[in-house]
Amino acid sequence: NTEWGGFGDKSPLSDPGALDDILTDFDKEVDETSINPGVHIFEKMISGMYLGEIVRLVLVELTNNNLLFEGKVTVRLDTKHTFETKHMSFIEGARVDQEVIDTIQDLLKVRCSEDDARVVSLVCDTISSRSAHLCAAALAAIANRIRLNKAKDNLKTAVGVDGTVYKKHPNFRHKLEDAVAFLAPECDLKFYISEDGSGKGAAMVTAVAQRQPHSRLMNGNGEEDR
Repeated sequence: NTEWGGFGDKSPLSDPGALDDILTDFDKEVDETSINPGVHIFEKMISGMYLGEIVRLVLVELTNNNLLFEGKVTVRLDTKHTFETKHMSFIEGARVDQEVIDTIQDLLKVRCSEDDARVVSLVCDTISSRSAHLCAAALAAIANRIRLNKAKDNLKTAVGVDGTVYKKHPNFRHKLEDAVAFLAPECDLKFYISEDGSGKGAAMVTAVAQRQPHSRLMNGNGEEDR
């Protein structure tokens, strides 16, 4: 279990500032207005809990600059968490048609043209793609480190994945896996859906880690080496 959500945290026990160069003003606002500012920085850039809010903030910025919705920021558009990641999945998985336009209008209480809907779709795609590519960069780094530690030219390994974005978003999974293959060509990663959640995964890793020191003391006959 990587628990990489804490990467970039401001805590001196972590790696403060590691993500500062790629944090946008929208990321900073999401962090500052969260219930836990300064921590779980990486998670707030990639997690389904936050992606919809990042999109909403981008839409507000575009509207304030008269680039969307006739320049009118409605109360609904200006309210936190009204745009969720599930709405991103729907918009990205559909053609820009009247149903998508109606969905945006009903959700944000705005007047949405077809061009507006295309911009919203592009913003959703940009934010979800960034999330997939950030995940891929982290995975590729971990896989390459494992490969080098094992002194292998090529590495084959399995990756257990949990989360609704990977499972239900129409494009995220393919973008993630394609990006990992590009960034770590010497690593052959097979992705598997984890239905048990991250908690059990962490417990399994702990159990294996505890067994390893004992197993190193056992000889081939199952007896302890002296």
